[in-house]
Amino acid sequence: MTSASLGPSHTPALGDEGLALELRGISKAFGPVQANKDISIQVRRGTIHGIIGENGAGKSTLMSILYGFYKADAGEIYIGGRRTEIPDSQTAIASGIGMVFQHFKLVPNFTVLENVVLGAEDGAMLRPSLAKARKLLTDLAHEYEMDVDPDAVVEDLSVGLQQRVEILKALYREADILILDEPTGVLTPAEADHLFRILRGLRDQGKTIILITHKLREIMEITDSVSVMRRGEMTATVQTAKTSPEQLAELMVGRKVLLRVDKAPATPGDTVLEVRNLQVVNSQGVEKLRGIDLDLRAGEILGIAGVAGNGQSELLQVLGGYASGTGSIRIKGQEIDLTGTASDARTRRARGIAHVPEDRQREGLIMDFHAWENIAFGYHDDARYGSAFHMDNAAMREDCAGKMERFDVRPPDPSLEAKNFSGGNQQKIVLAREIERDPDLLLIGQPTRGVDIGAIEFIHQQIVALRDRGKAILLVSVELDEIMGLSDRIAVLFDGRIMGERLPSETDQGELGLLMAGMSGEAA
Repeated sequence: MTSASLGPSHTPALGDEGLALELRGISKAFGPVQANKDISIQVRRGTIHGIIGENGAGKSTLMSILYGFYKADAGEIYIGGRRTEIPDSQTAIASGIGMVFQHFKLVPNFTVLENVVLGAEDGAMLRPSLAKARKLLTDLAHEYEMDVDPDAVVEDLSVGLQQRVEILKALYREADILILDEPTGVLTPAEADHLFRILRGLRDQGKTIILITHKLREIMEITDSVSVMRRGEMTATVQTAKTSPEQLAELMVGRKVLLRVDKAPATPGDTVLEVRNLQVVNSQGVEKLRGIDLDLRAGEILGIAGVAGNGQSELLQVLGGYASGTGSIRIKGQEIDLTGTASDARTRRARGIAHVPEDRQREGLIMDFHAWENIAFGYHDDARYGSAFHMDNAAMREDCAGKMERFDVRPPDPSLEAKNFSGGNQQKIVLAREIERDPDLLLIGQPTRGVDIGAIEFIHQQIVALRDRGKAILLVSVELDEIMGLSDRIAVLFDGRIMGERLPSETDQGELGLLMAGMSGEAA
């Protein structure tokens, strides 16, 4: 495999001594599954190097080997030109490697200063370590735009600030190679832009950044070079400036992929969903929805944008019958009871509401059950499946086989348990179950979360096709690209309130990001 050749501003004029990291022939198997197969990669010092690939391509396994979580079955690791054994994460840290995980490893009720020092104390007395860390935080804040109050309690910080604390932890441990795993998954666009400024600053000071992400737009924006993995193997390493999202997608999947959503303008019909003054208070007494007003018509997709945790989940749960609330919800002009026994998912389904939940494994499937059983859940009283006294399992299997064929579920085996399908194929099973019921209203949460890029294309096509059949779709997604591409209208949720509504053709991600951060519509 050839190492990347970078642009003149970031290419050291050196041989191997210009490499921060080199992996040679790395292989790792888990039983019969070959997670990594003879992987070689070179990363230049002082660059931002992206690693992309579909789910299960082996990215996380490779980085776990580098950070000492796994031991490779074969292969060699070179740090700064020197062969290095990395049996555990302490050795990785001592070798100058830091890692910022997708799910942060912070103690919520500790201060920033305490989290930074934790595990790297200079001795039994904490005061010198805390003083040293405080000075370092001040220096780094000035150098890299990472202003964080050292005395702030972590649980009181925004997600973006918590991520900075993770980076500061790594820098405090003198990391020269910084690995970031899906770093923008929970950030607003403004927070992501600030993170990228930080990463560029670190690069320009000689640090080496390895960025694992599935977002091709971010790869194109921030990286100097990018390596592509497919099915446990390294397929290519290229200069970012000399490639395109389309080429990278093809390298990831092995075929051409349509990255944009191909759809005609919507032709909305009658109002299907009316929501007025919807309020939800959770079991801890916290108000999660604060007077939501929404209208959704047949033949259109209304996208709900927002950073996770701002009320999107509660909105789907109430509309889907999984939670109670106050206010008014009408489906085709008829009121839905939000309290008591009538407020349940079965009633919603009878009223023409289908629901693809945000977490397919916890809410959409029973993982130990067969695909044919999962395909009938919620609709098991359908006459085609028999009666309450005698379920026709053969009819369920036959129905499942047809849905699997139409939704390209792989492998198309109704007897396979749900846990044995990939994430993308699990999602297709849920989509097939709900969409083929021809609902008047489809509630769909995070439709492509953790889904391969090839499956994303298919799922988007199915959503648009349902809209074009005159159905109303309420789409919740934390992916702004997805919201912008699929939606006919966009409403932005922040802290349980609608901050504004926009047409995709009349807004951009910058404006939506301001609304997602709580700016008023006028200010945005």
